[in-house]
Amino acid sequence: MSSSTTPTAEKTSPTPSAPWPNWVREPLLHFAALGALLFAADHFIAARADDPRTIIVGAEVDKEARETFKSARGREPDAKELAALRSVWLDNEVLYREGMALRVDLGDTAIRERVIFKALSIVDSNLRLPAVDEKTLRAWFEAHRDRYDEPGRYDFQEAILAGENTEAAVTAFVAELNSAASGDAKAALRIFKGRPLSNLAHSYGPEFPKALDRMSAGTWHALPTSEGWRAIRLDAIAAGKAAVFEAVRGAVQQDWVDDTMAAQRTAAVRELAKKYRIKSEDGRPWAR
Repeated sequence: MSSSTTPTAEKTSPTPSAPWPNWVREPLLHFAALGALLFAADHFIAARADDPRTIIVGAEVDKEARETFKSARGREPDAKELAALRSVWLDNEVLYREGMALRVDLGDTAIRERVIFKALSIVDSNLRLPAVDEKTLRAWFEAHRDRYDEPGRYDFQEAILAGENTEAAVTAFVAELNSAASGDAKAALRIFKGRPLSNLAHSYGPEFPKALDRMSAGTWHALPTSEGWRAIRLDAIAAGKAAVFEAVRGAVQQDWVDDTMAAQRTAAVRELAKKYRIKSEDGRPWAR
């Protein structure tokens, strides 16, 4: 690489990351954390005031979900993520209707989010956290190890070829790099340190970490990614480390409390949803 190319090192925190649907773990609360994600859907209510027990999950919901997700994440949601967004919208719609039925909007400015959270506070007041013993916590810890284990981490370099990044073009460029031929002006160099496996899979696709595991360090390789072919050189792999229950017990107990309450909260809202007829715009029953 030429001296005109300024490598950028990207370091990551050693804190283990949760699986992809982390924001879905608590759909009624974490959804809002993506930034104003409680959809302002008052027009849905007004348009269907003649049938308050019918909820229609239509194209407007999908449109709002896609735009909101793209604004927060910088990409379109996949099918699984879009289904989760619809489900969260429906949970919030049920809470909104329940709040309006209970007249919790009185004395308020009728802001949708406030009505939803007032209704949710009523749901929360009826939740009861079950007792938990050491055996239950240990079993829960083992079932959710991916939250606590230190993942394997990868140091590597990526040369992004300017222009065409077909397999043939990148393979030829890799051959130049490995033979010390001049290829510096053709690509931008990025240097990554300590990237965890889950991060790589999300950024480059699920096959990318597997390909890194098979590579020999210090040699450029042409690898397919979710955004096209890349010239990649592995520098080092740091093995992951299994978490010890005793060392993370406090975090485990808090996570168990949070997840248990979230599950109860969601179940309670889904039970409330049974009071409504939920349909798609073509009139067919809508299922989560």
